[in-house]
Amino acid sequence: MNKALFGKELKANLFVSVVIAAVLAMYVTVIVSMFDPELGESLDLMMQSMPELFAAFGMATQGATLLDFMLNYLYGFLLVLFPFVLALIMINKLVVRPIDRGSMAYLLATPNSRAKIACTLAGVVVAVLALMMVFVTVLEIGSSEALFSGDLDTVGLLQTNAGLFGLWLLMAGICFLSACLFSSAGPALWVGGGLCILSFLIQMVSQVGDKFEFLKNATPLTLFDSYGLAAGDASAIGGAVILYVAGVALFAAGVAVFGKRDLAI
Repeated sequence: MNKALFGKELKANLFVSVVIAAVLAMYVTVIVSMFDPELGESLDLMMQSMPELFAAFGMATQGATLLDFMLNYLYGFLLVLFPFVLALIMINKLVVRPIDRGSMAYLLATPNSRAKIACTLAGVVVAVLALMMVFVTVLEIGSSEALFSGDLDTVGLLQTNAGLFGLWLLMAGICFLSACLFSSAGPALWVGGGLCILSFLIQMVSQVGDKFEFLKNATPLTLFDSYGLAAGDASAIGGAVILYVAGVALFAAGVAVFGKRDLAI
């Protein structure tokens, strides 16, 4: 990778990263602070009154432990959607917009290969997501220890977050490949982004009752099993490994496409 370009683009994406981090910090601390047996009974009543709504957002299991509570309210929707939005915004700034506006020509005119440039841009996306994962993990552990010392299964949380990063990598890889594959800004941004959004919607529908349960295997999101990862289940770990392999393969395909395609700039 080109260190100068990596540092420049990392700084350029600092603001949006901080905004997303602040939003996640708010949600994480609020959710952790809500862990209360008495409040849990109230939430159970809300679930019983609107079961389909809670299930659609992956919040169908109340759980008796702090980790189960966090998995239910954070990992079914919030910690999947916001990192996806962050990845989509970054890829638009790093790849889609420069190609569409012609500013990518300045990078291609430098004595750096296309593969090196593409690897650098992909590296920025992965690095920011990795830093976001570290931030979220530290925040979860810190807020849990501050509010409910000793109640959090830290090992289970770390296992879950390790698998969650594989899902982030997959979604970012889909968007990166799309950005490198299409010439027009619209398809470059929204083919990959649209596929991820469609996966979200299909998963939400599959969780509402038994009628559409068959759809749960129609998206890669089903490979992320937060409860299974927390428990160290072999099948859940296998699903996470598949997410990592697929994510790396998608980024590699994006780099290869970027290196060979005829950029209209």
